Amino acid sequence: MMNSSKNAHCGSHTSKENSAPSSKTDALQAQRTKQRTVLGVLSENEQRCRPLSQGSQFSKHSSISDSSQLAFLGCPSSSSYDVYVEEACEVVLATSGQEVVSDSYYTDAEIAALRNEDLRLLLELSSSSYQDASMQSEQDESLMSEEVLRVSEYSEDIHRHLRESEMRFRPNPGYIEKHPEITNEMRVILVDWLVEVIQEYKLRSETLHLAVNYLDRFLSCTAYVKRGKLQLVGTAALLIAAKYEEIFPPELNEFVYITDSTYTKNQLVRMEHVFLKVLAFNMAAPTTNQFLRLFMSIHSVCANTENLALYVAELSLLEIDPFLQYTPSIMAAGTYCLANYTVNKSLWPDSLRAFTGYTVGEIVPCLTDLHKLYISAESRPQQATREKYKSSKYCRVSWITPPAALPFL
Repeated sequence: MMNSSKNAHCGSHTSKENSAPSSKTDALQAQRTKQRTVLGVLSENEQRCRPLSQGSQFSKHSSISDSSQLAFLGCPSSSSYDVYVEEACEVVLATSGQEVVSDSYYTDAEIAALRNEDLRLLLELSSSSYQDASMQSEQDESLMSEEVLRVSEYSEDIHRHLRESEMRFRPNPGYIEKHPEITNEMRVILVDWLVEVIQEYKLRSETLHLAVNYLDRFLSCTAYVKRGKLQLVGTAALLIAAKYEEIFPPELNEFVYITDSTYTKNQLVRMEHVFLKVLAFNMAAPTTNQFLRLFMSIHSVCANTENLALYVAELSLLEIDPFLQYTPSIMAAGTYCLANYTVNKSLWPDSLRAFTGYTVGEIVPCLTDLHKLYISAESRPQQATREKYKSSKYCRVSWITPPAALPFL
């Protein structure tokens, strides 16, 4: 099979995706000595002034303002609410910690439905873990596997559906302006931290892409999310993405642990509840990773090219500007071209031009931005993605020197 032959070129591939070192959470935690990143306890000034040598590791004991330590739903803060939902529904989290649904978007019957006990029970059940985290799958690929995508009679229908869906699930590129306490730098640090968590728990790349999509869509639909709650939002996004994509997602305890217990189980479950309401339970979002795997099933590439494309695609998750202005399909085409040129001195094959309808000229703006990102990756303070792709599992593609220039004929 294709995956087996590719892995043979990349050295041993003995680690299993989505596997945990132990079935016992307490034992797992006792074995870990690495200091956890805790975004919720950092002030904006501390994040802007951190020495680059510190990377993305933060101390849990950083000095903070009292208001930034408050629980997302359980504690009063200096303002009357923490999250104001503008679109999918209008939710105000009051100082009492109770959730108030405004009737400006809903009828009385719809409000009653949101509070229905059956829905609450469903949400509670969705927050529990059904399997031991040590029972895991072996491959880092979407549940929409390459074997399925390779079936020619379905590939065009799959592509058409993904292209239609990607327009409905796009975040607003300017959403950060609606969150005065959050900066682009904070989001970069959060996504870099998510990459570390994905690596530690051996989750799929698609889980990371979905989590970032959920994060951006949630922040696009809300306003005034507090700085101290950003990591809670990111953790909830990863929790939901893992439930959607992984066969055996990590337990709820693990998601509390990765924040050094900055947030409680109850806070995380309630955040998940709000998250799903805001996104209206629309979780099947097309991602760059899905399009990229589809393109590589139509026109196969060597292992180095494949992993380099996946590496650049994950690098692009760090930045809102300029990459949220591009659709996932264009992003996938750009990463394919960049990796293909870097390794093979070729760009966009005729087969993919015919399949997607994209010409090289349409891909060039995205390709140019990706090339700049690729060149700057080594000098960035956030290095989790580069470290991940230094592994022999990914053919050590982050060591490959990027091309100095791209030929656009």
